Amino acid sequence: MQELLGLPVQASAHAAEIDRMIVILHWLMLVLFVGWGIFFVYTLIRFRASANPKADYHGVKSHASTYLEVAVALIEAVILVAFAIPAWTTRVNAFPPEDGATVVHLIAKQFAWHSVYAGPDGRFGRRDASLVTPTNEIGLDRSDPNGADDIYTINQLNLPVDTPVIVYVSSMDVIHSFAINSMRVKQDAIPGIETPVWFEPNMVGDFQINCSQLCGLGHYRMRGAVTVMSTGDFESFLDEETARLAAD
Repeated sequence: MQELLGLPVQASAHAAEIDRMIVILHWLMLVLFVGWGIFFVYTLIRFRASANPKADYHGVKSHASTYLEVAVALIEAVILVAFAIPAWTTRVNAFPPEDGATVVHLIAKQFAWHSVYAGPDGRFGRRDASLVTPTNEIGLDRSDPNGADDIYTINQLNLPVDTPVIVYVSSMDVIHSFAINSMRVKQDAIPGIETPVWFEPNMVGDFQINCSQLCGLGHYRMRGAVTVMSTGDFESFLDEETARLAAD
């Protein structure tokens, strides 16, 4: 069914749960489409002018349509209560502890994605708009002891596989929307607000970050790369970036 609907690969632990809801909703829409289509054709034939030369002003006395509408509403309520709300609750309330997760600050800015990882000290340095320059687009304060070892990448998000990831999403200008379709992840990036979103990549490979909120003339090119790698490769990436900072 996933292939039939043209859904991307399921590259996160919760992707199958999201796809299950999508499939159920499509089945419901298919049943409604076919059912109402059959009913429409039936009414065209049953109440055609040649078979009903005299108008009937009493109308339909059956309550079948009312029962059908109630049934559809109940099915939608079941989907909402049994599938959508539990999935939403897990995403919002069941955050993993940060000491067992990969924590990244992702800053959106026309028209790129800026990723910051805490260095070996495990603490993020401060950012200040007054420090923004062509080579420091997010105003990262390297003079801050907590920020001296922070790792910074542009349009490249590296993550370890089978490890929870907490991404704090924010924006430096307009509203953007952080989306990784293959991982069924989407979160608005709002100026002045740092919004956390979490997921667990379960597939090694390269994926794409998209901006799913119209954010200006360059919206179409606001894309980034997500590389999911083994834990060892991810640790090597952090070590290499730390060594590069120490050498600069």
